[in-house]
Amino acid sequence: MTAPNAINAPPRPLIWDAHACMPILPNQDLSELERYRAIGASFVSINVGMDFNPLSQIIRVIAGFRDWLGHNADRFTLVDTVEDIMAAHSSGRLAVSFDLEGSMMLEDDLAMIGLFRDLGVRQIHLAYNRNNSIAGGCHDVDRGLTPLGREVVREINAAGMMMDCSHSSRRTSLEIMEISSKPVIFSHANVRALKDHPRNVDDEQIDACAATDGVIGLSGIGIFLGDNDISVETLMRHVDYLAERVGPRHIGFGLDFTFEALTGDLPPGENTDHWWPASLGYDLGQMRYMEPERFLDIAEALDKAGYRRDDIDAMLGANFLRVANASWSRPAA
Repeated sequence: MTAPNAINAPPRPLIWDAHACMPILPNQDLSELERYRAIGASFVSINVGMDFNPLSQIIRVIAGFRDWLGHNADRFTLVDTVEDIMAAHSSGRLAVSFDLEGSMMLEDDLAMIGLFRDLGVRQIHLAYNRNNSIAGGCHDVDRGLTPLGREVVREINAAGMMMDCSHSSRRTSLEIMEISSKPVIFSHANVRALKDHPRNVDDEQIDACAATDGVIGLSGIGIFLGDNDISVETLMRHVDYLAERVGPRHIGFGLDFTFEALTGDLPPGENTDHWWPASLGYDLGQMRYMEPERFLDIAEALDKAGYRRDDIDAMLGANFLRVANASWSRPAA
C-alpha cells in the first residue's frame, strides 16, 4: 500500500560538501567519511594538500586516499565524472573527489595540472593565504595573478577542474573570474559584510562569482561566520545575504570541517603564525567547526525560512553539481 503523499514527496536531495579536511598523512583511514553517508550526503571534496605541503607528501597522501577508497568501493566511489556522483547518489554510496589548496605543488609546471586531475583532483585554488609564484593569498600583500598564473587558470579550465578562489587575495580572485572560461567557485568562504575577515568575500567578489554562473560555498568555521559562532542561525544570515544579493542559484556549502584538527598538516620548521596569523583570530585549539551532521539542521532552517523546495535542493547540492557539469568536461581528443 502506498504511503499517504508518497507520490508527491520530493526526491532525496543531493547534499554536496565542497570542502572538508582529513589529515594530510599517508595511508590515512578515511572511515570518518561514514558520517556523510549516515546523513544521506552524496558528495564531499577532501583536501589532499596545501601550499606548505611538499609534492612528495601530497603524492603519497593521494596514493593512500585512493587505495582506501578502492578497498571500500561498496560504500564510496572516487569521482571521475558527474555521472559517478549521480550513480553514487542513487545507490547510497558517497562520491568523493580531491581538492588542492594552493598551487605550489604544481612546481610552476603546467603539465602537473592534468596529472593531478587524472589522480582525482577536481578542484583547485591558487594560493593558500600567502603569495606564491602564481597568485596572491588573502593574508598577504594584495597581489593578482602572475603571467604564469594566467596560464594556470586557462590550463585548469582546459583540464576539466573546478576553478576555486578560496584563500586567494581579493585582486587574484577578481582577475581569475575575469579570465576564466568556466564558472568559478569559492568552495568555502563567507560574507565579508557580515564578518569582516580577509578570508571572506566582499560584494564585488560575490557579484563577480555570480556573473560567471559560479557558486559561493559557505563555510561553517566560527571565526569566519561571527565571533567563533557556529550556530545555524548565524550561517543563515550569510545565506539570506547572498540570496538577496545574487539569488539562491549561487549559494552552496563547503563546511570545511576538519577531522582530527590538522594533525600532521604543517611540516616541521613551518611557522604556524605565518599561515594562520593569531592576529586574525586563528587559534587552532579553540576554533569551532560545524560538523557534517549539521547539514540536516541547515536543510530544516532553509525550509523554515520559506525558501522554495527547488531552491533548497539547489543550495544543498544541485548548484555545485551544475558547476561540476560545466567545469569537468574536456574537449574531445
